[in-house]
Amino acid sequence: MKKILTVSWERTFMFIMFAFTSIHSFAQDKGLDIDVDINKGDDNLFAKPWVWIVGAAVFILLLVAILRGGRK
Repeated sequence: MKKILTVSWERTFMFIMFAFTSIHSFAQDKGLDIDVDINKGDDNLFAKPWVWIVGAAVFILLLVAILRGGRK
């Protein structure tokens, strides 16, 4: 008898939890109108090739200066 009550209580509890989960998921079903425009123009500095060339040149110069600085 005790096992039957325990199983019945667990099933009732699970039914209530699934019902609340279902209600909660329907509450989140609001459509959002998000307008994302990624093509605003050429304001992106890293898309320009000269920036990469200058950055690579500076990196190479710093690397050479650090590696040659230990020798005399």
